[in-house]
Amino acid sequence: MKVSEALVGARLDQAVASRFEGVSRARVRRLIEEGAVTVSGSRSRPSHRLKLDELILAEIPAPVPDRLEPEPIPLDVVYEDPHLLVVNKPAGLVVHPASSHRQGTLVHALLHHCRDLSGIGGVLRPGIVHRLDKGTSGLIVVAKTDAAHQGLQAQFKEHSIDREYLALVRGVPTVDSGSIDAPIGRRRSDPKRFSARRGRLRSPREARTHWQLERRFRELALLRVRLETGRTHQIRVHLADHGYPVLGDPLYGKSIGDPGLRQVSTELGRQALHAALLAFAHPITGEPMRFETVPPESFQRAVEALRAD
Repeated sequence: MKVSEALVGARLDQAVASRFEGVSRARVRRLIEEGAVTVSGSRSRPSHRLKLDELILAEIPAPVPDRLEPEPIPLDVVYEDPHLLVVNKPAGLVVHPASSHRQGTLVHALLHHCRDLSGIGGVLRPGIVHRLDKGTSGLIVVAKTDAAHQGLQAQFKEHSIDREYLALVRGVPTVDSGSIDAPIGRRRSDPKRFSARRGRLRSPREARTHWQLERRFRELALLRVRLETGRTHQIRVHLADHGYPVLGDPLYGKSIGDPGLRQVSTELGRQALHAALLAFAHPITGEPMRFETVPPESFQRAVEALRAD
């Protein structure tokens, strides 16, 4: 689309949204931030004011269907009652649908497991209160009723839910514990990635991560990490920006020169991050709930290989 005199001075997101029927301005803003919309060959901001003869190119992915079909995907259910369930998610399973993952997600599995889940918390994210990255394994709580969803959301907002992760990281800390207090936002140079480095961020939000050393290896360390806030990619970003990227992280990791470490990472096949502990107050009864899981066998084999080394 070439900018005409009628569009001069209009916001980029408004102009693009007006040209695509059924595409919301909020979705257009996300696409612009992800680089799917360019102005004269360059990334821009949603608030960019258009100039005469600028060329706008937009790639609008097909929308995810509003009605999701349940799929009989096996679930490792750690706990379930009429109000909620806790699932031990395997690495590789996407939590909710997106344009790149229209089938085979945790939501599709949940719709099959809980027939009355549809609509709680949104059409495309029924029951989902928080999320884990595709490559992260471990515990996630799901609401089965609106009351449970609201109660759990309130606890996440108040930072009263305990979440601990095990992370196998590159580099070996010289101290046994630490805290990282650094706002996280999207990188201006690459909106698909996040960062905690000042001066390079869009809309940074406060983020605090606490870690404790579990074990030192030759070039790696096993950390127990506790989230105080829950920003996108928070653990991966905080640790990477402070010199300890998660082993196997495809976005924030470093290339591996050591053949032995490269083999461990290859055999692991994903980022070495596991949600090991989840504790909260039951949103209906108020009863303290606490759940723990050990990492999957691939994670444990990686640690054992390093231990042997």
